[in-house]
Amino acid sequence: MLLLVIVIIFAGLQLTPGDPLAYMIPPEQLGSADFDIEAYKKAMGLDAPVYIQFFQWFGDLLQGELGFSLVDGSAISKMLANRLPATLELAFAALAVSSVLGILLGLVSSIRQNSAVDYGNTALGVLGISVPEFFVGIIAIQVFAITLGWLPVSGRIGYGDVTFFDRIDYLVMPALVLGFSLTAALMRYTRGTMLDVLGKDYVKTARSKGLPEWKVITKHAFRNALMPVVLLLVFRLPLLIGGTVIIESVFGWPGMGGMLLDAVSAKDYPVVMICTMLVAFMVLLASFLVDLLTALLDPRVRFE
Repeated sequence: MLLLVIVIIFAGLQLTPGDPLAYMIPPEQLGSADFDIEAYKKAMGLDAPVYIQFFQWFGDLLQGELGFSLVDGSAISKMLANRLPATLELAFAALAVSSVLGILLGLVSSIRQNSAVDYGNTALGVLGISVPEFFVGIIAIQVFAITLGWLPVSGRIGYGDVTFFDRIDYLVMPALVLGFSLTAALMRYTRGTMLDVLGKDYVKTARSKGLPEWKVITKHAFRNALMPVVLLLVFRLPLLIGGTVIIESVFGWPGMGGMLLDAVSAKDYPVVMICTMLVAFMVLLASFLVDLLTALLDPRVRFE
């Protein structure tokens, strides 16, 4: 599956207009009679047929060589070492925030069904799913950074910051904005699964035995409703990593999002290939973890 994804992405990049030379070299130099464009293409390996370029790149990848950027010649491994930790930090922070808020709000909505709290959470969920992330990010910057001055406008680290807690104020706003839509979806999903479980016969039986309501909810209902919620969270992780592109651009976060946007604009296919391959790998890994978690959480599902 990963190989198929790589082939499709490589073919799609070849079909896009432009080439790295048009991005790297000024137009007046490209149009000059003294400029030998074929020599540049040969030096960069762009003169070979498409399938030869692919097998050369894939052969280097199998040997552990991630390659170099066609635009500035930087080693992609060093680019990832500088950018990937920032993206993972933002994605995991957004996942943690959205997990706590989404499950908690969904649980409260299911317990207080058709109450003012339930209606308010439902409205919040619709808003979180409907409003684009970049719009929420711009509003957050205007309110919390510019108007109130509580949080920095952009960036990841300030002058003199050393530890994670020194720069946590840079992480708060992008993590909350990125996790806003996931919180909304998770809250609605948790509410739906809890209401479904609360109507099951074994929950009614637990109540008929005289068990306290909190024990019925935590031990019998919530535990069984948690499995589909956990699976949703696992599937959301690769989407968060791939979806940080917009948020990183809005908040000036130095992660893979900006690097990927620049690489796509420049048709820097080695960088694009590695970035998209990482996202595809995360999706496949999430699918594998979902199978494992299903077997661990559901006693009805076990490996032979």
